[in-house]
Amino acid sequence: MKTPEQLRALSISRSLFGETTLKVAIRRLGFVQADPIRSPARAQDLILRHRVKGYRVGDLDRRYPSLDLEEDVLYAYGFLPRRVWQLLHPRKMKGISSIEGKVLEAVRAGGVTHPRELTSRFGKRRVTNAWGGHSQATTRALEALRASGRLRVARREHGIRLYEAMPSWQPLSPDDRLPERIMVVANILAPVTERTLYANIARYRFLGDTRATVGALVTAGRLRTETIDGLSYIWPSAKTVPAEIPRRVRFLAPFDPLVWDRRRFEHLWGWSYRFEAYTPAAKRLRGYYAMPLLWGDAVVGWANARVRGPDLDVEVGFVKKRPRDSNFGAELEAEIERLRTFLRLE
Repeated sequence: MKTPEQLRALSISRSLFGETTLKVAIRRLGFVQADPIRSPARAQDLILRHRVKGYRVGDLDRRYPSLDLEEDVLYAYGFLPRRVWQLLHPRKMKGISSIEGKVLEAVRAGGVTHPRELTSRFGKRRVTNAWGGHSQATTRALEALRASGRLRVARREHGIRLYEAMPSWQPLSPDDRLPERIMVVANILAPVTERTLYANIARYRFLGDTRATVGALVTAGRLRTETIDGLSYIWPSAKTVPAEIPRRVRFLAPFDPLVWDRRRFEHLWGWSYRFEAYTPAAKRLRGYYAMPLLWGDAVVGWANARVRGPDLDVEVGFVKKRPRDSNFGAELEAEIERLRTFLRLE
């Protein structure tokens, strides 16, 4: 039986592995969540900077074409190694519309395609998107074709996706895909609360019985379960000996794997964290893009960081009191300096 302290050490050791190359880090994670908000940088860059040696903002975009990656939805939208992407397809999809058929034909014929090329060809008709706003019909068609596995994101230019046809490949059977999908999600969020895992693999039910598949993975010894303080946890059974957690300050992205399971966060660190970017300013408790502040194995507060011209402004708040450890101040300044270097503000 593990204690909350042991579970905390296990979660940090599994997720915050030693800094490595960009390709290896993404392969080890299996998925990096994306988010467009830049405060002070996008989520994918903030997640990778703790795991990739010498990482700088925008490195993922610059190196994406050479990394054998895809953009898609696992439990959220993000970047996946192609071997993981192949577990997601073929999806249960409807047939394509007339505009999607025309867009698909144009991309296949023209190669890597910028959305504006299609707008000039097919017009600027606008449609309501999934968020209630409006998008170009051609952009909506491109995304529908990407989601169905017919197109892929070739690269980005200034944050805009450029598309190309997906090369042919041999899909796995549903019986093979479902357990491996579950293992990918369990690995990145491990140890994950049972409730959070089931909620995020529910979308895979068209492939089979997700609960029965989790049970089979536990029986086979690939996953293990344990109840701690009344909360049921699941994680891959591969032996991971928690390393000694360094006394170091880290600002974690709101979508970092260590933060993502809010039930686990509250259980292990004793306070409730919420992402408040879409909360009215007057109702925010910690800030627009408050990043949890990890000190050793404790999340003791949060940081809001803003780039103001050549300068970086960092405001820090604490759940209780500022840590009294004599090294905390120096480590906090070191993390601010690392963030400044990452943002290319040297």
